[in-house]
Amino acid sequence: METTEEEEVGPEPIVPGVARALSPLVRRILALNPSARNDIGTNTYLVGIDEIVVIDPGPEDVSHLDSVAGCGGDRIKWITWTREGAEYTGGLKAMAERTGAVVLEPTDGDTILGTEFRINIHAMPGPTPDHHGFLLEEERMLFCGGLMADGRPAPLVPGQSNVADLRASIERMPKMRLRRIAPGHGYIIEEAKKAIPAELELRDQIDAAVLAAVKDGASTPREIAASTNPDITDDETLAVLADSAAVHLEHLKSLDLV
Repeated sequence: METTEEEEVGPEPIVPGVARALSPLVRRILALNPSARNDIGTNTYLVGIDEIVVIDPGPEDVSHLDSVAGCGGDRIKWITWTREGAEYTGGLKAMAERTGAVVLEPTDGDTILGTEFRINIHAMPGPTPDHHGFLLEEERMLFCGGLMADGRPAPLVPGQSNVADLRASIERMPKMRLRRIAPGHGYIIEEAKKAIPAELELRDQIDAAVLAAVKDGASTPREIAASTNPDITDDETLAVLADSAAVHLEHLKSLDLV
């Protein structure tokens, strides 16, 4: 199956199933799994030309698998992921069966060498304890999974996410000399040097808002989410915000601030 490929120019709508060129080495295909947590859906990235590695194969969805396999074909040599979960790795087994690609479990310090690229794997916990980032050396592009998202704070999950780890991972990014950041959801983050401190400031703001809500009488994550986001009434969105509030609340407790 052939899939349409377009070159990304500006913040145009990301169309599911359409391979969009982000650079000479990188293409993105959006999975059709939108939700309050996934935003418009999961980004699957294909890196390479003659040899391709797929980062975050996405959900187990036939149309998405068709699009990725149609784009990369037998040039797909490896499949790996930033984090595990149905939205990121649900289609892993099926994609490996379709393409014959090697499944690479991400390991800190390992390298993926293709004919045109070198990717270094970094343990970058925070969204989950086993979360990893992938640095494409040729373009100084980091595939960051759930560490950051363009235009909104990346959602966090109680029992998995840790704000201190998240901050530590983000604080490592300046040493990587990044030009661009490719998130698991949403658009490419341009001007990485500006985006990194802005993300840390955003997490500080969320901490402050959660602390203020608790001092004003909010006692549950749901109450905190409703207090800090008064314009949002959608139950699904509030549930996602409540999960993130719960993680930030645990962070504040670890600092003896609540």
